Amino acid sequence: MNLSRRAITLGGIATAAGTIAPFRAGRAQAKPKLKIGCLTDMSGPYKDLAGPGAAAAVHQALAEFGVAGKGFDVEVVVADHLNKPDVGTTVAREWFDRDGVDIIVEVANSGVALAVANVAKEKNKVYLNTGAATSDLTAAACNANTIHWVYDTYMLAQSTGGAMVKAGGDSWFFITADYAFGKALQRDTTEFVTGANGKVVGSVAYPFPGTTDFSSYLIQAQASGAKVLGMANAGTDTINTIKQAKEFGIKMQLAGLLLFLTDVHSLGLDVAQGIVLTDSFYWDMNDRARAFSDRFSAKVKGVRPTMVQAGVYSSTLHYLKAATAMGIEQAKKDGAATIARLKAMPTDDDCFGAGSIRADGRKIHPSYLWEVKKPSESKGPWDYYKPVATTPADKAFRPLDKGGCPLVKA
Repeated sequence: MNLSRRAITLGGIATAAGTIAPFRAGRAQAKPKLKIGCLTDMSGPYKDLAGPGAAAAVHQALAEFGVAGKGFDVEVVVADHLNKPDVGTTVAREWFDRDGVDIIVEVANSGVALAVANVAKEKNKVYLNTGAATSDLTAAACNANTIHWVYDTYMLAQSTGGAMVKAGGDSWFFITADYAFGKALQRDTTEFVTGANGKVVGSVAYPFPGTTDFSSYLIQAQASGAKVLGMANAGTDTINTIKQAKEFGIKMQLAGLLLFLTDVHSLGLDVAQGIVLTDSFYWDMNDRARAFSDRFSAKVKGVRPTMVQAGVYSSTLHYLKAATAMGIEQAKKDGAATIARLKAMPTDDDCFGAGSIRADGRKIHPSYLWEVKKPSESKGPWDYYKPVATTPADKAFRPLDKGGCPLVKA
């Protein structure tokens, strides 16, 4: 996908989903049209885990829902937020005010996500987050126009952080991306570590985005004497942290608090083997996931989907079901009412199976703890994970009454 940064950032890219009927003289009434905006990282550290694959997931949901035969049209636009909240806010406002966008999906940056959620609330539109991790989206920052779909920092901290402490990793040092996501992930993981009688002996925050050399931070971590190195980052930052930890001979246990399939693919099993991680979707986890992934991979040169991309497909599909059920014009008119309908309907798709959406906007499904395979255990490309443990849906996320979301009645 050859896209100039100017086209992506300023104007987005408009692509047709289904057949958009042309105007004809004398036609009584044009078909209603939904407009979906996929706001993501198309050029930065989260490009592989979201990016073009997220846009492809939107189109896959449209095709499999059968939009062409449902009596309405859909247009998709895509933009790069450049991992800057001000850019994301500007794009969101232009989409809602000028371009007639009804819903924003994805985002893949917590700082941008918090800003976009506020714009969606202000404009009474729909925002379905899949890539941003901060659990604040369903806490004090929650609103009636936003749903948090795939994972969050609480889920990651509980699953990976809790497992590491139980395995003897009772002292931690964090290398943290210095923005909303990294801070939330360190905060939530710290709560689980200290709650299990572990301790945090130190941390260092690095400038995000733009940091590529983690050597000084790794030396500080090693010198701390901590058993576990908590990587409160993601994407290429995590990849670089792990590679440089191996190069410097860091002897600590590496905790991939947010590690994606594409990260492991980039690292290779020789480097990534043995790392424990949490993921709510893995392409080879069951028959339905494999079927979805085969369809997805056929459209993106054989690449297997990440949980973010699976979440874009899942959330878009559920939105289409809800908008159809309530009527397209009504869905376009009232974002909060559309979110309420999304929450009222049970979720079910090939990526996450059956699930639900809570009053605070938290999408509920199980989370899974995985270990990266040794090269000798892998049967081929993308065969990277083996299961360790499952956290059931009702235990995977922060309890509804603990987040402080104003939508939750006492």
